[in-house]
Amino acid sequence: SSSSSSSSEDAHLDLSFTEDGRSGTFVIGNDSFPASLLDLPCIVESYKTYDDNVLIKTADVGQIIMVREEGDLAPEGVEYKHGLTPPMREARKRRFRREPDLNPELVQRVEKDLLNILAGGTAEGVGPSERAKTAPAPAASQRAAPEEIARANVGEPERSDSDDTDDTGDPEN
Repeated sequence: SSSSSSSSEDAHLDLSFTEDGRSGTFVIGNDSFPASLLDLPCIVESYKTYDDNVLIKTADVGQIIMVREEGDLAPEGVEYKHGLTPPMREARKRRFRREPDLNPELVQRVEKDLLNILAGGTAEGVGPSERAKTAPAPAASQRAAPEEIARANVGEPERSDSDDTDDTGDPEN
C-alpha cells in the first residue's frame, strides 16, 4: 500500500454547528463549506439489505444536512421544500393541504347548533316560522314516487376530501 496524502483515509472531516443548531460549517481536509440542517417535508424510511432479497429497516430520516459552496445562498426557513428524490419536488405544496383558516367563534357556534339539532331543537337564529319558509313539507298528493327521486339524484356521485388529490403531478391540483 502506498502512502498518498490525497487518500480519503487521510482527509480530516469536521461538522460543527452554531448556537442556533441549524447552520454550521463542514470541513473536509483544508476546505470549509457552509452547511444547514433542514427538516424534510415528510419522513423517509431507510432500508438495508445483505442479500438483495430481504430488506431491513434501518432508520426514519426526517432531516438532512445541506452542504453548499461558499457564496451559495442559504435556504429560506428550516424546512426543505423538496424531498430527497425528484418525485418529491414541491412535496409540501403538492401532497399536503393547507390548514384551513377557521374562525374559532364560528366553529363554536356551529358546534352549538349541531348539539341543539341533535337534542331535537333548532339552529340558533332559526325559529319555527323561518323553518317553515325555507323547507316546506310537501303535501301527500305532491310527494314524488321513489322512481322520480332516484332519477333526480342521478349525476355526479358525492366526493370525499380524499378525492381532491390527483396523481397527475400538476402542482396546481
